[in-house]
Amino acid sequence: MNTRRNLLLAAVAAAISLSAYAKDQKEIVIGTSSGPYADQIKFGIKPILEKQGYKVKLVEFNDYVQPNYALAEGSLDANVFQHSIYLTKFSTDHKLALSELIKIPTAPIALYSQKHKTLNDVKEGTTIALPNDPTNQARALVLLDQLGWIKLREKTDPLKASEKDVATNIKKIKLLPLEAAQLPRSLQDADYAFVNGNYALASGLKLKDALITEKISPSYANLVAVRTADKDKQFAKDIVAAYRSREFLAVTNKYFADYAKTDYQLALEK
Repeated sequence: MNTRRNLLLAAVAAAISLSAYAKDQKEIVIGTSSGPYADQIKFGIKPILEKQGYKVKLVEFNDYVQPNYALAEGSLDANVFQHSIYLTKFSTDHKLALSELIKIPTAPIALYSQKHKTLNDVKEGTTIALPNDPTNQARALVLLDQLGWIKLREKTDPLKASEKDVATNIKKIKLLPLEAAQLPRSLQDADYAFVNGNYALASGLKLKDALITEKISPSYANLVAVRTADKDKQFAKDIVAAYRSREFLAVTNKYFADYAKTDYQLALEK
């Protein structure tokens, strides 16, 4: 009886010890898309947090769906891949308690081509690949409207534009909606393709080679997301401080010079 009791006490003590050890580990698991936002964490954010005693684990995804589910389920402590419009819509549609923590330097969506060196080659039947998710498709359609290739209906909300809002296909182009991750590959077949900055850079495209680039609005600046219940926790505050630091600004200037900087980075530079 005593032996059995001693074994039980030993097991409980071991469990308590392991729990305390895990708590002291201060591990932060961050999910992101492969490419530049993962690199921002690897080169800039991770070293800053590790100096403070955190262990930072990076998990890379190849879509825009799983990172939010993984965050909501608790597999991740934060994720970095989306803008506020996408986060708000996804969280609302799927009833997930996720919140924006801080905006980050963002690679813009842009129009690329492997078949044409100029935008002047557009003609009837020209194929344009663009994102099929609503928020990024709206960005592409607004750019097409600015180019004069299509005309959107009057009073179209630029943040919600869809193919249904195309009033006139001025250049008689063919729109090819695709998953964002597939857009770099579509350049082999399509005349032009709108590619999100992270997928463009991950595939070897250079931002400076784009034929036209959007001017990013705050609504489309990428961000760090966390569970709403974690927004005021210390690890979240330390992530914010890392992005706001001069150390990360230096990393941005060195490795991500063509990105749209955040207001807090522009303020640091003044």
